[in-house]
Amino acid sequence: MILIIDNYDSFTYNLVHYVQELGAKTRVIRNDDMSAKEALTLGAKGILISPGPKTPKDAGMCLDVIKTSPHDLPIFGVCLGLQSIGEAFGGHVITAKQIMHGKVSPVEHDGSGMLHDIPNHFKATRYHSLAL
Repeated sequence: MILIIDNYDSFTYNLVHYVQELGAKTRVIRNDDMSAKEALTLGAKGILISPGPKTPKDAGMCLDVIKTSPHDLPIFGVCLGLQSIGEAFGGHVITAKQIMHGKVSPVEHDGSGMLHDIPNHFKATRYHSLAL
């Protein structure tokens, strides 16, 4: 089961459906439904932390889940989720030097890890104004 932490964002259930399309069972909890300790007893094989409207310190249990999770438990963050992972490991969210709202950029990668089935050259639309 993949535990999905919903940070009160409208995109969360798009992510839920994508994960389910890959064949995984999911459980969705809100970032303030329970403590991090309780969330980590649910038996998740991985955690996905959703986008949301606030900052990592205002994202309920997210920072505590990241900081106290077993080191072999995969955690994937989207937007606020990624910002939370960064801050949990000592990073800081700042305003980006270049705002990229709706900008298309070419993407190249080496095909390793989770990118192994993704074409090496593709275009992606970026939408961010913050950076870690």
